[in-house]
Amino acid sequence: MEMLGLYLSVPFCRSKCTYCNFSSGVFPASYHERYISCIESDLRSIGRHAGKWGVQLPQAVDSIYLGGGTPSLLSPALFRRLFTNLRREFAVLPTAEITVECAPGQIEPAVLEALGECGVSRISFGVQSFVDSEAKAIGRLHNRAVALEDIRRVQNAGIVDVSVDLIAGLPGQTLDTWYESLNVLAESGVDHASIYMLEVDDESRLGREMLVNGGRYRAKEVPGDDLIADLYTEAIVFLAGQGLTQYEISNFARPECESRHNLKYWRREPYLGFGLDAHSMVRTHSGAAMRFGTTGDFDAYLENPGWNEPHRLDREEEMEEAWFLGLRLNEGVSLGALRREFSASAVREFLSTITELEEENLVTFVDGDRVALTAKGRLLSNEVFGRFLAEPAVA
Repeated sequence: MEMLGLYLSVPFCRSKCTYCNFSSGVFPASYHERYISCIESDLRSIGRHAGKWGVQLPQAVDSIYLGGGTPSLLSPALFRRLFTNLRREFAVLPTAEITVECAPGQIEPAVLEALGECGVSRISFGVQSFVDSEAKAIGRLHNRAVALEDIRRVQNAGIVDVSVDLIAGLPGQTLDTWYESLNVLAESGVDHASIYMLEVDDESRLGREMLVNGGRYRAKEVPGDDLIADLYTEAIVFLAGQGLTQYEISNFARPECESRHNLKYWRREPYLGFGLDAHSMVRTHSGAAMRFGTTGDFDAYLENPGWNEPHRLDREEEMEEAWFLGLRLNEGVSLGALRREFSASAVREFLSTITELEEENLVTFVDGDRVALTAKGRLLSNEVFGRFLAEPAVA
């Protein structure tokens, strides 16, 4: 039986990090209650919208993810109220994976107690670096000691599934400081890690500065592309040696500790997004994929919560998604599964592309049926994905 995932965007931050390109920001706490009320309104109305759009929603929810932003800035009362309403509107399984993103140093004891009462089973810490000078350079408010203490606190509170995010490519980062962060991560005993390479675009202050070669946010100290690639590659080998095996381009886990919620995205399983700049993917009664999202404008969302008009994917778009989402996973894409979902002729349209990518050592075959990225392919994943998006229409 197919299960549903729920994503709730909580865009509130105590400070805006220089590298961040998400729809989040620093807002007065007086906005929190009004914002959660908007989410609750959407929770109550999604069934009506689903009926209007011809969408089939699975009955049971097996994953909930609160991202942001820093959801742990919400008050204990708002957490309890929100989860009460979630369980009122959806059949949340007792075994559901419930994840909350947190910033080290920003979990009050009463909030941690409320998270446990609400059934939270995973905490994802946006550490980014265990080297104090690097964390300070990007606007993080914690240091190594605070991060390690918070990991210990949540584990002692009974939330044993903990994930840590690190970024490769921060200003001033070297191979030595990168290994310092990796060693601290390993010693912390967490069972999941996410390793991201620094993104450069005009959606963050650091990215904008790098594009114009500015100096305010230490853009000139960002490592070059070759070193960033080396840091990422070194992390894959190091973490594997610590029992944290790569299962997706940016994600590593001990056995059975993969993020159930995030796997839904890459496996094209249904999920609903609530709140600012949140996205959904569900299926119609005929089985077609339908995507819709919310505005990324905070004031506009408060004034008019809800979703933009949905987009029903055609078969070509679904096939493209099957490739570029599935290839993110180390397990790769099963040609047999694609033939069953689409058709043998649809898969044949991509065989020449696969052959070319294989010759360039960007993809490889696993167990004869699965196409997966190579180590080189993971570094150049956007290039690989683009090759599948350029294919002709699928019959």
